Amino acid sequence: MIRFLVRKLLLATATLVAVSALTFGLFFAVPNNPAELMCGNGKVCGPERLETIERRMGLDAPVPQQYAGFMKGIFTGRTLGEGAAARECPRPCLGFSFRNDEPVSRIVGRTLPVTLSLVAGAAVVWLLVGISLGMVSALRRGTLLDRLAVGFSLVGASMPILLFGPLLLIVLVYETGWLGYPRYVPVTENPAAWASAMILPWLALGLLNSASYARLSRAQLLETLTEDFIRTARAKGLPRARVYGRHALRAAITPIVTIAGLDVGTYLGGTVITETVFGFTGLGKASLNAAINLDMPVVMATVLLAAVFVVAANLVVDLLYAVIDPRVRLG
Repeated sequence: MIRFLVRKLLLATATLVAVSALTFGLFFAVPNNPAELMCGNGKVCGPERLETIERRMGLDAPVPQQYAGFMKGIFTGRTLGEGAAARECPRPCLGFSFRNDEPVSRIVGRTLPVTLSLVAGAAVVWLLVGISLGMVSALRRGTLLDRLAVGFSLVGASMPILLFGPLLLIVLVYETGWLGYPRYVPVTENPAAWASAMILPWLALGLLNSASYARLSRAQLLETLTEDFIRTARAKGLPRARVYGRHALRAAITPIVTIAGLDVGTYLGGTVITETVFGFTGLGKASLNAAINLDMPVVMATVLLAAVFVVAANLVVDLLYAVIDPRVRLG
């Protein structure tokens, strides 16, 4: 198990280094002059302004030196610029926003909790609803409940959140008044207000995603129930709950874990549409605004953070594989 873990950690580290180098190259090495790109191709900045930006952001140094300084700053912090233009950037240093000169790490620290809150609750919803509905549908194959579950999965898979989110707002907020309009409150300030504000986004993102999980878990469970070891367990007289819950579900859950890990990692990189529909400023909304404003340090930071989440999610999935199926550890 230790060798398996070390191998996966080394692979994840190598992947992140490669992604960071590629991302840095795309944003800072490929453009002839990143400062001009961030100034709208020089249309809103004069020569003096461009020179100031280059000094303050360290863009006047060779590209390998810029990349080395960027990676060092993440772990130890760094000093950007020289002389009168020098300023300290504490770790984790991701640079400064071109638009408001704010540390990028502060922007990430302000927006990331919003996205984390949204994705964590939505993941619980889509896993609980999707897997439960898929199991019940598979065990009641051909019944009315099965047809309803299949219909739900088809509707959920085809309905965009741009439509489903406003529908929830109309029904649960404006028409019935059962819920208040969602306004994000940090969980550390008021846990009750935080949970109340997140209910609608959790339902919107979670229910739509649960449709695909219901379909996937139903298909996997139906296939698993035809396996020889399930028939053997039934022949031994094991209780139905143990046959279905301990044996069938455990064998069928591997692809579900894979998809769940990828979904969580991807959504943690930003849920732009969901945040926009409900008026939240999370990591996705911040990255979209930065891309529109050509605020390249913020864009690069959010891209790298999204890569970290995806790689970390894949690492967690690999470790869960080893727990679910011990044969994986021997690979």
